[in-house]
Amino acid sequence: QVQLVESGGGLVQAGGSLRLSCAGSGRRFSSCAVAWFRRATGKEREFVAAISWSGSNIKHADSVAGRFSISRDNALNTVSLQMNSLKPEDTAVYYCAAAAPPGDYYFLDDVDYDYWGQGTQVVVSS
Repeated sequence: QVQLVESGGGLVQAGGSLRLSCAGSGRRFSSCAVAWFRRATGKEREFVAAISWSGSNIKHADSVAGRFSISRDNALNTVSLQMNSLKPEDTAVYYCAAAAPPGDYYFLDDVDYDYWGQGTQVVVSS
């Protein structure tokens, strides 16, 4: 089993920055790929970023590329999402998710992730 707890959400003005953290527990966390998804009110959950277990393979959604950056520290069992140049359209509940794909890779679809955190709210004001 893997347990995930997100933190770092809050209210920020457009153009500002936030850093989200996903703290993992359980023996398998360091061998899991981890992704961030978000769900805005009235919208489907969407992929934001993913990182393989080693950190060697990373993917960011086009909508956040160049503004957001995912990273991990396996010694601390944490995955972070640095969010810069935030826009009102980034307002959503952000979730981290974990899974164990074959090899040092990640999944892009939320249905492939087995473990989920409770989410953290991000509100970007204009």
